[in-house]
Amino acid sequence: MPATPRAASVLDEIIAGVREDLAAREQALPLDALRDLVADTAPALDPMPVLRGPGVQVIAEVKRASPSKGHLADIPDPTVLAARYAEGGAAAISVLTEQRRFKGSLEDLRAVRAAVPTPLLRKDFLVTSYQLWEARAAGADLVLLIVAGLDPHELAELHAEAVSLGLTPLVEVHDEDEVGVALDAGARLVGVNARDLRTLEVHRDAFARVAPRIPDGVVRVAESGVRDAADVADLADQGADVVLVGEALVRTGDPAVAVRDFLAAGAGAPARPPL
Repeated sequence: MPATPRAASVLDEIIAGVREDLAAREQALPLDALRDLVADTAPALDPMPVLRGPGVQVIAEVKRASPSKGHLADIPDPTVLAARYAEGGAAAISVLTEQRRFKGSLEDLRAVRAAVPTPLLRKDFLVTSYQLWEARAAGADLVLLIVAGLDPHELAELHAEAVSLGLTPLVEVHDEDEVGVALDAGARLVGVNARDLRTLEVHRDAFARVAPRIPDGVVRVAESGVRDAADVADLADQGADVVLVGEALVRTGDPAVAVRDFLAAGAGAPARPPL
């Protein structure tokens, strides 16, 4: 009897849409032309010295929508929000570029790059090297690589190519087993996402459970489900070096004040040792 096909997860559906949109962009702008754009782009910034600093650092996200919550905030000009994040002391700014579920774009990334000097993360579902070149051409300094969306060989190849382009990969995991895959690929910046992208459920114990598997010298990022300064303080106690926050910041009255509050809540965490 043939095996029953696995039901597509939310992550599978998102990646299918990403591949369709990617094919259209590749047809409009061939890789050779994209490489020419990268040649004229300023070198990427290195975010690691700040992310390794004392206290819990904040990566603040420009995020209009999400698959789990739908519409989150009207952001007519992402540069205004990014400037407030930078004023508040964000160590990096994450810009969503996935267009179907998150309503982001590479145009948002380019606009934010022109507006702030802060290191920028391209937040998307990267599955090919073309997207790394896109990220660099648009001014990104970091890229997200999701273990659950790639096989180990793909992850290792994309990680190596990202580093060769000067990009810093943030490698996202959801469980203990994925930590080993991330480390084997060379990750030195590992994010623990409390939201299971297959089901969209948030598991608030995820960071406390998974972070001990991440060795000293590798920067630990807590992703998803960070609601307020109290959560940041708890994550600091659990060993977080960085929190990546979107919804709680785009829905606040003053993003700069909120970033400062988060930084204050995590101020007691020690600096990370070097690799």
